[in-house]
Amino acid sequence: MNFDKEIDTSGLNCPLPILKAKKALNDLTTGQLLKVIATDPGSWRDFEAFAKQTGNELVLQEKTDTAFVFGLKRR
Repeated sequence: MNFDKEIDTSGLNCPLPILKAKKALNDLTTGQLLKVIATDPGSWRDFEAFAKQTGNELVLQEKTDTAFVFGLKRR
């Protein structure tokens, strides 16, 4: 999957990963993809809720050994 922008929010706790993702999405146009790397375990449910509330599509959600990776498609 090719992303148009990537942000690393490692070490940041809720709500900072969501706030940074929201700001980054505002810089994108409809259909562009944002990749977010996070280490906060709460980000798993936070990004699911964020996508539902904002209408942005959660196209990637995976756990790696060291982080959580999310892909959001700008509405």
